Formats: sequence, C-alpha cells, structure tokens
Amino acid sequence: MFTDLFYLFRARGLKVSMNEWLSLMEALERGLCRNSLLEFYYVSRAILVKTEADFDKFDEVFLEYFDRVQHIEDVSDELMKWLHDPKNMKKYDKDEVDARTTLDLEKLRQLLEERLKEQHERHDGGQYWIGTGGTSTMGHSGYAATGIRVGGEGRHRHALQVAGEREFRDFREDNVLDQRSFQLAFRRLRQMTTCQDGPMDVLNLERTISETCNNAGYLSLEFDRPRVNDMKVMVLFDSGGSMTPYARLCSQLFQAVNKANNFKDLKIYYFHNIWYSELYTKPQCYYEDAIQTQWVINNLSRDYKVIVVGDASMAPTEMTWVGGSSWYSRYNNETGLAWLNRFHNRFEKMVWFNPIPEAMWEYDYGYQTIEMIRNVVDMYQLTVEGLGRGLKKLVSAR
Repeated sequence: MFTDLFYLFRARGLKVSMNEWLSLMEALERGLCRNSLLEFYYVSRAILVKTEADFDKFDEVFLEYFDRVQHIEDVSDELMKWLHDPKNMKKYDKDEVDARTTLDLEKLRQLLEERLKEQHERHDGGQYWIGTGGTSTMGHSGYAATGIRVGGEGRHRHALQVAGEREFRDFREDNVLDQRSFQLAFRRLRQMTTCQDGPMDVLNLERTISETCNNAGYLSLEFDRPRVNDMKVMVLFDSGGSMTPYARLCSQLFQAVNKANNFKDLKIYYFHNIWYSELYTKPQCYYEDAIQTQWVINNLSRDYKVIVVGDASMAPTEMTWVGGSSWYSRYNNETGLAWLNRFHNRFEKMVWFNPIPEAMWEYDYGYQTIEMIRNVVDMYQLTVEGLGRGLKKLVSAR
C-alpha cells in the first residue's frame, strides 16, 4: 500500500526508514487515519518526519503524490507586498454582501486563479480584486460571507481556504536564516555545550552494564566527562559596507548568541571587512571602542571557539597590502591576511559564516578575498544547514 509514495519520499531526499514506513502501514491497518486524507497527512508526518526542517519538503511531496488534492500555487511576493499594511474596513451592507459572496469553494478557487492572472496593482476597500479592507472574497482584513484569505490574519473565520501560506517553509535547511528558521539553527548552537574537555570521572552506568556483560561478567567501568558548562565562545561580526543588507540577520544572530546562558564565557567583537591591529566592542567600529587584536590573542586562552560572520568581500588590497585598509585614517602596518593567519594560529577552532549564497562565492564581487579566507578558515554559508555543519566542525576533535 502506497509503496510508490515511500519511494517518492526517498527520491525527494526525505530519509524514511523501513521501520518507520511499516509503522505507518500499521497505523493505517489500525484505522488511526479514520479514512481521512487529512488524518493520513498528520499521522504520516508524525511518523516519518524527524525534524521540522523537513516539514516543508514533506508537504511538497504529499501534494505531488496526491495531485488531485486541491491546492493553490504560491502567491507572488509582489502580491503579498500589496497586501501588507491593510486599510481600515469601510461600511458595508451585510445582507447585500452575504448574498453576493456566498460561494462554494470550487467557484472561489476559480475566481482566485482568474484574479491572480489579471491583477497588476494593489487594491483596498473593493469588492472584486484581491485586496484589504473591502468585501471581496479574496484578500484579508475585510468581510465576505465566504472567501479565500490571502495573507494577513483571520478575523471573521469565514475563509474556506488560505492561499500563499506554506507554514513550514521557513524551517527548510537550505534557507538563508530568518526569524523563524533561526530558532531551529539556534538549537544546534546550543549543542556546542556538549562535553569536550575535562577529566572522565563520571560513571556511565548503562555503558558499564553493557560492557560488563560483553566482558563475560567481569566488571568494566565506563566513564564520561562531566556535563559542565565549559564552552568559551568568541563571535566576530563584520559591520557596515557590503554587510549592510545583512544587518537584520546579524542582529538576530547577535541577540540569540548574546542571550545564551549555556556558555562559560562569551566575547563579541566587530570589524570592517577584515581585522588588523584593532577589533571593536561596538558595531559602529569607532576608534574609542577599539581593543587591540594582539591583546585578545595574548590574553584569551586558545580554547575559545571563534565564529566569524561576514561576507568576506572586499578589495584584494585590503587582504594583501600594508596600508590597504579601506579606512584612510587607520593605516595597517601588517596585511589583513597576516592578522587572519595569526588569529587562527592562536584559536584553532575557528569557522567563518558567509551570508552570500555559496554558489556565488567563485564569481561574485569579492570572490578573490573569499578564496583567500577560505584557504585559511573553514567557511560555510549562513543557512540553517550551513550553520549546523559549521558548528559541528567547531566542536569536532579535529
């Protein structure tokens, strides 16, 4: 039963095991899906999907397989922008509107598909177009006896369907981080507190029993390191210039890391493009907020885990020239590449997260400096998946 669905899940990258699939088949046999496609959707998702990062992929496969299930294609970003900041609802004749807008779902879907093809601008307060604050059967923040909500929030609970809303899209691991998907990535950041150092003096009872049994009854004591909060983290943010488009993303990352209470110590510094003899304690990178880079190297222990966030894009001279700094008044006596190497020699556990899509690293502006930095530090794209791989590298034994 549904064998081709199993293979479709596997073909689309969902790691569905045979045991999980057999559990789903057992749930069907026991009637847990109640002969309902919706119930089958929830039961199968609960059994087959291991992480919310795969929810959106699961939804796509489910719709692909059950291609006769009615669904509405994604609403364009442009239309969603038109529906932003809704206008206030105008007065209306409820009886007239109820008589005009009492439609079945098939008719509503037909009308919506027509409007999606016809509409070329924003509309508010009307009764025909997809808009806000009116009596149209499409849009939001208005009134209709029945309708399809597009964007916004439900008010009168009359919408028969919601278009343009894929609830789990932001959880996908290939997305550049935003507010919702960042929450998933931050869970992985918390995993950095796993025990890496310290004496192995905590008895692991379960493993001791297992190894003793395997040892023909001769006692074999197994120990772990204590689960103590011994992780020390340093985060360096590239600030200003080409990083301006990513300011909101970096702000979210800063807030999440800064509020973390699971690090033994946390240091946050800023730089512009690449650091030389100074780092900065504030993102404006004013000279009065400077701290000597050499002081950081000399005074912070080498067991700090260093996370660098920046696009690594700059003129090659900023990396390779003495006096190549983009700030005319701040002459660098040593090259940026020299400082990068010196920093990495002190703090071996160091990764660089780049918000530029990885596919563009070899030809986008700054490709030369991106390559220079990658030759020194492991670089990952600042996505959920990239952050997970980078943090795993940061706490690995090598």
